[in-house]
Amino acid sequence: MSAVSETADGPIEVIQVLFALHRGFGAQELCGPLEILSKAAHKINDPKTQAFECSFAAPSQAVTSSSGLTIQADIDFSTAHEDLKEFDVLIIPGGDGIDKVLQKESEPLALIKAFAKLQMADPSKERTLMSIGTGSLLLAQTGILQGLAATTHPDYYTKMEIICKDAARRGDLEQTDVMEENYVVNNARFELGEKLEENPFVLSKRPDGRRKSIARKGSNAWKESVKRRESNARRASLRLGGLRVITSGGITSGLDASLYLVAAMVSHESAQEVARVMQYAWNKGVTVEGIDV
Repeated sequence: MSAVSETADGPIEVIQVLFALHRGFGAQELCGPLEILSKAAHKINDPKTQAFECSFAAPSQAVTSSSGLTIQADIDFSTAHEDLKEFDVLIIPGGDGIDKVLQKESEPLALIKAFAKLQMADPSKERTLMSIGTGSLLLAQTGILQGLAATTHPDYYTKMEIICKDAARRGDLEQTDVMEENYVVNNARFELGEKLEENPFVLSKRPDGRRKSIARKGSNAWKESVKRRESNARRASLRLGGLRVITSGGITSGLDASLYLVAAMVSHESAQEVARVMQYAWNKGVTVEGIDV
């Protein structure tokens, strides 16, 4: 399943992304992030250096969105569980079908749990779990968001808080900080840089306005990740083994979060180029609970 992208510096392994689709998923919650990731490249304007390869998992061979868009799945959920180690990023789109997933406790709930357990068992690898819109309700239901900060579609803040509190009661009573933000990143990988004011991921103040954020620039290019000296012991001590967890608000927030993902795993320049090509103004979110590398 792995792919290789060629550059002047040699081959670079393409970042493997799995979209977990449920019946009644939101078409734009899928298509927006997919478009951004499909355009991202390690070397700007060189399509041979594609950064991401995307696959789709679904409960059946074909799955239909709430607006009638039908997607042909690459794998079913059973196979997704078997191949989960092959993926670096798991994306959970929201949509009208979320309520049925919650009621029936169906996939992709088990897949989300398995992905988190995979990171805790092997914290040496950099993995990312990202939800778009109401997809964060599924993350909340699994209990993964306990002790983390998260957001969702503005119309679902209250429901998100209720689900998170129920998960806390079932778990170890740790609460989730539900934030009214564009997107929220937990367990980011940071590089301080010498001039914080020039760092694209530094916030001038915390969302609550009390003091400056410790949010810093995300990872350099994916090709550099294997060269970074990062303490696996320290990563393992983080929640979920250092799994990067990104939750986003509405549809355009999903675009913003996807651009963050490109910046964090490829380069900030690549994210800016994708935004330019799409004629889209990237609105930043917040990052919390990171580690220095």
